[in-house]
Amino acid sequence: MNNQASGLQHHAASADKKVTWLELFYDLLFVAAVSKASHVLIHVENGSIPVEYLMKFVLIFIPIWWAWVGQSLFVNRFGQDIISHRIFLILQLFFVLIMTASLSVDFDQYYVPFLIGYVGLRAMTAIQYLSIHSKEDAHRKITARYLGSRFWIGLVISSSSLFFDSWIRYAVLYAGIAVDILLPLIGRKYLVKSPINTHHLLERFSLFTLILLGESVVSILAVMQSSYWTWQSILFASLTFLLIIAMWWQYFDNVEKKVNKTIETAGQTIIYGHLFIYLSLCMIAASIQLLVLKQLDYSFMLYFIFGSVLLYFFSTSLVFHKYRHIHQRLGIPHLAFLLGLLGIFFAVDLMFLLPNYIIIGEVMVFFAVYAKLTT
Repeated sequence: MNNQASGLQHHAASADKKVTWLELFYDLLFVAAVSKASHVLIHVENGSIPVEYLMKFVLIFIPIWWAWVGQSLFVNRFGQDIISHRIFLILQLFFVLIMTASLSVDFDQYYVPFLIGYVGLRAMTAIQYLSIHSKEDAHRKITARYLGSRFWIGLVISSSSLFFDSWIRYAVLYAGIAVDILLPLIGRKYLVKSPINTHHLLERFSLFTLILLGESVVSILAVMQSSYWTWQSILFASLTFLLIIAMWWQYFDNVEKKVNKTIETAGQTIIYGHLFIYLSLCMIAASIQLLVLKQLDYSFMLYFIFGSVLLYFFSTSLVFHKYRHIHQRLGIPHLAFLLGLLGIFFAVDLMFLLPNYIIIGEVMVFFAVYAKLTT
């Protein structure tokens, strides 16, 4: 009876869980980290983005995403706006600064501070789980103990990378990060019994999405400042602005109006699916600048841009499908139509050498249609 009463109390308390001002401040510090990661994609050599830089972008972005996710999930399940939890979050802010300052394509030079920042962030989260588990009961106690104890496995592996040199160091570092990321999936049987607060989690991930949309706005400003004001540049900037509005409309109207926020799950579709949404948003932001710089080979540019849009389309369709109200889910005809539209644009662009404002206009039309069909 006590466990049942405790569960009911927790459900009532979490139903109206809101994002705190400190969480918003925490997000703010990740803006610089995201910007540094996205900037890696602007490196062009011989008409293409080298595979090395594409890999570095992913390898830089994943620790940023996972460090942010780890704390957001703790707050979602167990966080309270009390002094002890504020202190933990403030300590994490310090490690965020260290990690962000050390993000660079030249990993070797900044490896130690990067490792200190990342491991410090994840260690603080693991300690929080261990400190809270004695105050919880039933399934929530088991979940806190599982996460608080198992996360140290990945941390120990990543920390041991200091004893290695060359590529082995990075292999060990990311092996630890991979273990860290996989542990919640392995322990899903525990997590589903203490579900996340879907409303709060979607709000947290939406705020991070807003940060990444901001990168596209920054790209527009970079374009406008780096080019002469011609009718082509003005048209390109205008269509890019409409593209960002369409992306915003599609994503946030879904979050706000089309998803069932009362669903209780482990939230793993939202969590892991958003990694690919975030990667695609960074790639689209980089595409805006690359279209204007005109340093990329035309065919490579098309594959990069349309590949970014395709990744966003598949990711958002997957993430929101499960959480949409059943009668509002996309059907096979909708998916076929959207893929067909994108395919037609891509095929036409491959056959004819088109100016950048036509290409960005096509992407804008696709997102406008996508927004219309899904909202």
